[in-house]
Amino acid sequence: MPIPSSLWSDCQSDGLVLHTVDGLIKLTPYSDYIIRVQYTHEEELRTQDGPIVTAQPETALDFTIQKTDNQINFSTDKLTILINNQTAAFIYQDKAGNLLTKEPLHGGKTLTPIEVVRSFIDENTKISSDQGIDGLRTRVTGIKKVVDRQAYQSKLEFEWAEGEALYGLGSHEEGLLNFRGQRQYLYQQNMKAVVPILVSTRGYGILFNNSSLMKFHDDEAGSFMWSEVTSELDYFFILGPEFDQIVQRIRQLTGSNPMLPKWAFGYIQSKERYKTQDELINIVDEYRQRKLPLDCIVLDWHSWPEHFWGQKTLDPSRFPDPDGMMAALHQRNAKLMVSIWPTMQPGGDNWKEMQARGLLLGNQATYNVFQPEALKLFWDQTNNGLFKHGVDAWWCDCTEPFEADWNGAVKPEPEERLRINTEEAKRYMDPEFINAYSLLHSKGMYIGQRQVTSEKRVINLTRSAHAGQHRYGTITWSGDITATWETLRNQIPAGLNFCITGSPYWTLDIGGFFVKNKPEYWFWSGDYEDGVADLGYRELYVRWFQLGAFLPIFRSHGTDIAREVWQFGKPGEPFYDTLVKYLRLRYRLLPYIYSVAAMVTHEDYTLMRALPFDFRHDPQTYNITDQFMFGPALMVCPVTQPMYYGVGSEPLVGVKKVRRVYLPAGNDWYDFWTGEVYSGGQTITAPAPLDQMPIYSRAGSIIPIGPEIQYTGENPNAPLELKIFPGQDGNFTLYEDEGDNYNYELGAFTKIPIQWQEDQQNLVISDRQGFYPGMKINYEFLIKKMSKKTSLDEIPSKHNILYTGQRLTVKLQTKI
Repeated sequence: MPIPSSLWSDCQSDGLVLHTVDGLIKLTPYSDYIIRVQYTHEEELRTQDGPIVTAQPETALDFTIQKTDNQINFSTDKLTILINNQTAAFIYQDKAGNLLTKEPLHGGKTLTPIEVVRSFIDENTKISSDQGIDGLRTRVTGIKKVVDRQAYQSKLEFEWAEGEALYGLGSHEEGLLNFRGQRQYLYQQNMKAVVPILVSTRGYGILFNNSSLMKFHDDEAGSFMWSEVTSELDYFFILGPEFDQIVQRIRQLTGSNPMLPKWAFGYIQSKERYKTQDELINIVDEYRQRKLPLDCIVLDWHSWPEHFWGQKTLDPSRFPDPDGMMAALHQRNAKLMVSIWPTMQPGGDNWKEMQARGLLLGNQATYNVFQPEALKLFWDQTNNGLFKHGVDAWWCDCTEPFEADWNGAVKPEPEERLRINTEEAKRYMDPEFINAYSLLHSKGMYIGQRQVTSEKRVINLTRSAHAGQHRYGTITWSGDITATWETLRNQIPAGLNFCITGSPYWTLDIGGFFVKNKPEYWFWSGDYEDGVADLGYRELYVRWFQLGAFLPIFRSHGTDIAREVWQFGKPGEPFYDTLVKYLRLRYRLLPYIYSVAAMVTHEDYTLMRALPFDFRHDPQTYNITDQFMFGPALMVCPVTQPMYYGVGSEPLVGVKKVRRVYLPAGNDWYDFWTGEVYSGGQTITAPAPLDQMPIYSRAGSIIPIGPEIQYTGENPNAPLELKIFPGQDGNFTLYEDEGDNYNYELGAFTKIPIQWQEDQQNLVISDRQGFYPGMKINYEFLIKKMSKKTSLDEIPSKHNILYTGQRLTVKLQTKI
């Protein structure tokens, strides 16, 4: 029911309280741009904020309250909420009085009382376990249900504007970008990572401070966000208006993003699975012998001793010398990421320790992240069994430990999947917090490692996510996807929506996890029974790899077939050569990528950017699902349709090797490969042969490009190219630090501001800022300015300069 009429207000030192006949509403400004709204039926608002938000309101923040016969106006210096005196319906405006969004006139905030039921485990409960297709699963029968407390379902309604686009909500498999006219269910599941944040092209965002099952609707059911269990309706309304500003304020509320180690932006090779330490080392050796770049290799599940699923020690029969293995990998300048699970087979040492201390959830297999003691013990076990041997990174798999629909030949309908998975999760977790498991699991890993050392940055690959999880050094991947062209197309908007929520590091299984088809499992539905022998799969893999080279994290993984580069052909063959081309290009772009990663940490920037980040005022960008900005300079346009081969190596006849590309208005655009210049605001037909994914650089861009290297730390003193794309003023800041410790938090890093002055045709390299031990003192810059019809690799080096840290101005010719 909507809030009844008749309210009176109470101005307090930190905000405004509205008293209605059906509860309290409080408006608390956290900054001039952020207002928190809480609504409760109880006599008081809750005092504990939950796991998402870490911020407190800014102190001494001015706000004003104006009352009329019809409404109350609550304003900060930048944001105003108009409150209807009869229904408490809100209208949100910026300082100039421009409408942002509004609730229906009848009032859009609803709380419905419910009883929260929790499981009760006693001597009659029976527990059994088995290993399913997706790992260890427990079966619990005889659970009793008891009423734990009273809480509420919440509903927040909106009237969105015509032409408004909405993004966010996390990473989901359906391929939706703009959620207008759509629905989305927010619960953790393989191929779903939940971040309850919406961002609008009208210049605002909404963070829902809720960790239960949620549903978003903008369809025949209405326009609203609904949550299943909460003690009160609680959300933060955030004014941008630009997406970068909204993301900055989301991180102001939920925490900043730490720097990942520099090697994390190189190439990560994985598969299901490398089984022995010799195999791991031999794969790295093959990369080195072929002079193919590689920074990390991954040890997937079942690294533990046989019959002890989830044990955080290595099987001594297959990994007899963990210290020696890690030394060998590090000597080869490679890192190791190890898969660890929150579920443990009964009987193992880790399980025994957890069980004896009462730190398992009711299934007696999954550790209880809601107990601080359990978080500490899980890290201690990880440290003693793995980290002390030199393991570099974590793959916290199955961070939605109670998914229950990963079986059977027929994929359940969306509503049935929701029911199956959330009912299973609620058997063992408080239904108010079923979406928070991954967030708290990540917290334990981050805090635990930081307490051990500051010399190795935390990096944690997770299959699910929640708002605020980014503050713990996490990367989220999109789950166990299938090898189809449709999946490839759907993955791009999944990543874009995830990054819009303020969580910057997203990746996927290049080539799809499942390549083949097993009809007995609905999810094992790839199109390619012949694997890499199928030229159709090789083409799909190459296009996926091209996309992967321009994702925040560049990682190949999957089952059915091996994924090393040489599995896809031989030198001189088009598939192999194209993979090598993009692998080497990724490494040449590392100075650019790592500098943008520093912007993520120091400036709350976003690396993988849906086009409205940069072109919010161009409505043509709102529904483009297959183009995105990679940092400030590069627009990436993946190829998502086959052009050469169908399934079974069937040649495709008459397919043009092109794709349509929209060039956003307000900029000139350079073809990254040819240098040809195009005006913005038009759609062009872009060449897209197998070895050429369309990429465009916007005028004014400056891109630092490094040498060909085999790993991120190789040849740090090599000259750097500075590619200049003229046409308008531009700037870029080259960032460097020690690469894999937390000294940057103490100021140990350097920045070199670089500016392009279009009118004067000057490149200005300003004074270097900062210092760190072992820093590069002098730089040799090879300055290359693009001009029409010049090839990126054929521009003569007209300006080679030595930069010693002091300001330089380089006058470039009008044309090179």
